[in-house]
Amino acid sequence: MATKPTEPVSPEKDEAIADSPEMTPEQRNEVASKLVDRFAIWSGVAGLLPLPIFDTIAVGGLQLQMLRRLSQIYEVAFSENSGKALIASTAGAMIPATSGIGAASVLKAVPIFGTIVAGFVMPVLSAGATYAIGKAFIQHFATGGTLLDFNPPDYREFIKAQKEKWDSRRAGSKISQSSSSETTTGAAATSS
Repeated sequence: MATKPTEPVSPEKDEAIADSPEMTPEQRNEVASKLVDRFAIWSGVAGLLPLPIFDTIAVGGLQLQMLRRLSQIYEVAFSENSGKALIASTAGAMIPATSGIGAASVLKAVPIFGTIVAGFVMPVLSAGATYAIGKAFIQHFATGGTLLDFNPPDYREFIKAQKEKWDSRRAGSKISQSSSSETTTGAAATSS
């Protein structure tokens, strides 16, 4: 019996899903979380741009677009100027991560060594910061907040917890990769 394959959800379908009036809060949070995950990955990719400062501008643009899309999902009015200010102030609440992003970006100006080191550091910092900012806005919008009443210092602990969650996701993937390689190495040694 043939079954119809499921289609991947495109960004257009995400918007259509978000616009549907019968969407439950759980569904809305799920769509928003998937959106944040996707933008975190794209921010990591933007962190790979080899030109100093352009990578930071690209990450900021992605974060602004993510905020715009989250506003659509939660039906919150969006103003680009307010969005830029909120991204900057939220990033300011995470000073260690954002100063690391700036330092990693400038480090790309150092030939060879700087580019290599920043190539490892910048994507991770960019993706982690985008993930934390996105999760903070999901939390804020889910509780009925708007762009006008968002106060970044109120979310400092939440952002710190999301950063730790992001770090544990990265560490978990490294552990699973190393254990799977040990398993295959052990299986190869057993079969010899």
